[in-house]
Amino acid sequence: MLTLDKPVEDFQLPSTGGKSFSLSEKTGKNLVIYFYPKDNTPGCTTEGENFRDTYPAFTDLNCEIVGVSRDSLKSHENFKEKMRFPFELLSDTDETACKLFDVIKMKNMYGKQVRGIERSTFVIDAQGILRKEWRGVKVPGHVEAVLDFVKTLSQ
Repeated sequence: MLTLDKPVEDFQLPSTGGKSFSLSEKTGKNLVIYFYPKDNTPGCTTEGENFRDTYPAFTDLNCEIVGVSRDSLKSHENFKEKMRFPFELLSDTDETACKLFDVIKMKNMYGKQVRGIERSTFVIDAQGILRKEWRGVKVPGHVEAVLDFVKTLSQ
């Protein structure tokens, strides 16, 4: 289980661009990990666009961004290209990171209970320490709140 102000356990996931993501390789940079339910859906597209549009402000703060969902790498590659995301998307088909960050929840979809990703965002500092988490995220205004928090890390 994750705890604020404690190190986050290392994990690896396949990434867009033919890469592999490893949390331990990100030491030295702040990192925003945002979990979203599904590629090419309205809320997930808007959230990704908001991160895309503010990406330069994050990189100016020595901060990387990655998006995570259970979609396939092929789906992620298409979504990333279509939306021109400058950051990588990680494919978590076996729910490795989803379990680590405890983002799988029972949700109502058209009157049925389904297991899915609860939209959540986590900020990990340059030393690998979890500094902030948002769960049950509502998209409007969220990326600005994340950016405002990341600004406090570099003060």
